[in-house]
Amino acid sequence: MASSHELILILDFGSQYTQLIARRVREAQVFCQIVPFSTPVAEILKLEPKGIILSGGPDSVYDKKSPRVETSLWKLEIPILGICYGFQLLCLELGGSVKPAGKREYGLAELNTEAKSPLFEGLEQKSKVWMSHGDHIVSLPDGFSQTGFSDNALASAENQNQNCYGLQFHPEVVHTEEGRKILENFLFRVCRSAGDWTPAAFVDESVQQIRQQVGSGKVICALSGGVDSTVAAVLVDRAIGQNLTCFFVDNGVLRKNEYRQVISKLQKHLKLQVIGIDASNQFMKKLAGVIDPEKKRKIIGREFISVFERESNRLGEVDFLVQGTLYPDVIESVSVRGPSATIKSHHNVGGLPKNMKLQLVEPLRELFKDEVRIIGKELGLEKSFVQRQPFPGPGLAVRIIGEVTPTRVRMLQEADDVVISEIKAAGLYTKIWQTFAVLLPVKSVGVMGDERSYEYTCAIRAVHSQDGMTADWVRLPYPVLEKISTRIVNEVQGINRVVYDISSKPPATIEWE
Repeated sequence: MASSHELILILDFGSQYTQLIARRVREAQVFCQIVPFSTPVAEILKLEPKGIILSGGPDSVYDKKSPRVETSLWKLEIPILGICYGFQLLCLELGGSVKPAGKREYGLAELNTEAKSPLFEGLEQKSKVWMSHGDHIVSLPDGFSQTGFSDNALASAENQNQNCYGLQFHPEVVHTEEGRKILENFLFRVCRSAGDWTPAAFVDESVQQIRQQVGSGKVICALSGGVDSTVAAVLVDRAIGQNLTCFFVDNGVLRKNEYRQVISKLQKHLKLQVIGIDASNQFMKKLAGVIDPEKKRKIIGREFISVFERESNRLGEVDFLVQGTLYPDVIESVSVRGPSATIKSHHNVGGLPKNMKLQLVEPLRELFKDEVRIIGKELGLEKSFVQRQPFPGPGLAVRIIGEVTPTRVRMLQEADDVVISEIKAAGLYTKIWQTFAVLLPVKSVGVMGDERSYEYTCAIRAVHSQDGMTADWVRLPYPVLEKISTRIVNEVQGINRVVYDISSKPPATIEWE
């Protein structure tokens, strides 16, 4: 897809921030790819990158099993930027030394820039940066000069003749005040990137790629009505038109009235060929008695494929299945890009059967959620599609902690409907990344109508995020919380207590399962 564009290559050493580096690079309209640290230099050269970024990582460079790169990497004439572990590795490999820090440095620190550097062009001499390291650089390789420091450590250094630059802090996180500018300086002042990766270019090239992959074959799309699958479907429809048939499956764990409303909206506004399939009984039978969240995801993933393959047989020969898989789904599900830790599987990428007959078409696989919204706007989708809050592929099954039963699904559907309606009424829906209810397997004593009750607890979750990789809980106004709680307890039979989740990601994930 990006062969016609300049490329920045990011070598992944296992940092959970690696994907944020990619996001910041693409925000600057520069295409990038993430590859494992172990990628051979010969393969790197074939990609012809304009620059290379070495991510951070959880290891110490002096450990025997710490990740390394081929030594010939340092001899390339390609600009290199090392971040945290990447910076320490660069220094160690080129003759410097790294040791455990006397005082570890985590969180905010003050960067003092003490030398003129292309990375710091246009920055204030002092700014706040985000540190996360237990080791520090005690001596630099020959030819390197220190360009910045914090109270506890050398913060940056470079060798312009060798095109090598290093940052001990993380410019990719929002806590680093000038981080975006520092990365842009590397991209444009050091790498001389053109910044030619735009939404319009992505659409044009995705259409070409889809046509090349699919040819004259028939394609079905797993459509949910959410922004991801909708944008994916519209992209494929633009590429192959009538050869695309979309399936919207009622898996029994959708939101209240979602099956009927979504089908009507997709057919009316997007003119897509959409076939509705009520497979709720099939899914609910398979989920009966299942408590483990990983098993829930995998069951739902397998049953989706079972439905698609069965229904596709009625259309004749079908070869491809479109999914709205995003990059965070891939990162959190399977370590395909490097040693980044697996957090949880996602049914789009972690629950597919090995013997699946359909080939996958995933045009959004390398994108973050906010990028998908931008692509949606480029495709001309109306706001109701583009601004829709994320909804997990496994649906309410991962918002019901414990066994999924028809009664629990009904309770959560009603509670979730109250939450969404009140958030919209307060004018907050498009200002919040995600808002939803969770049904807990916890019963507590209550008093309702002067009688003792012993019923379930509902948790409310609302988070701010930009890409789903990190998130902070929303400080919802008390009157909104009060109305949500009052309505749920009064209107939803089976729930007598409402609590509010004030956990951020990390350490928690956005979804409870």
